[in-house]
Amino acid sequence: MTQFALAELLTECIVKILALDTTSGACSVALYSGGQVCEQFVRAERDHTRRLLPMVDQVLADSGLSLSQLDALAVSRGPGSFTGLRIAISFTQGLAFAADKPVVPVSSLAALAAGARRSHPEWGDSPIVAMLDARMQQVYWGIYSAGAPHDSLLAEAVQDPDRVVQSLRESDLPQPAYGAGPGWHYPEFVDAPVAQCDMDTPIHAREIAELALPLWQNGAAVAAEELEPLYLRDEVTWQKRQKIRSK
Repeated sequence: MTQFALAELLTECIVKILALDTTSGACSVALYSGGQVCEQFVRAERDHTRRLLPMVDQVLADSGLSLSQLDALAVSRGPGSFTGLRIAISFTQGLAFAADKPVVPVSSLAALAAGARRSHPEWGDSPIVAMLDARMQQVYWGIYSAGAPHDSLLAEAVQDPDRVVQSLRESDLPQPAYGAGPGWHYPEFVDAPVAQCDMDTPIHAREIAELALPLWQNGAAVAAEELEPLYLRDEVTWQKRQKIRSK
């Protein structure tokens, strides 16, 4: 086998995943290929739809790959902004249909925690409580360990801040624990059992791509038409409607 043929074979064996995120106040696209990540990231509350395609084209060009050479796409499935989730998921579905590729849905809270762990190596393997603002005086939140970065130690939920604090106190959360994400801005969290909190931690597509790799290897990818966002808000909305009707 020639060196060229061997290099071509090794390239084909390397897993290549394109990831997208518009869950919160940022827009990012990343391509994972053989342990290397190429990412485009911009903080932007608006214009996600206009920004995504040029960012995808750029990371593909920088990586020297085409859409057809990918193994899968990955996207944050939520929870998060309703509009942001729909933009990322619809755009990912379009790419997946065009290239006939599967999609790996990744928790946006898990990606937030993974990004915080990368930004704060001093936090070590301590659990990270990831939190996004759900509006309506509520937050989306979950707790992630270094050993199981995909699965929250408590089920991901949308709750009032005071209920979150109560849940954290009752959970016997290993200490020290840390907080990450913009949802931590509520004053009720001053008494939360965390040693430090970084409210400026954004969600990056690079973490979505890296978290997607073992999920893809374990068969967690879905067809584009099966991709659905996770809002966590449906039950809460239904309960509020029931309360209004009962008055």
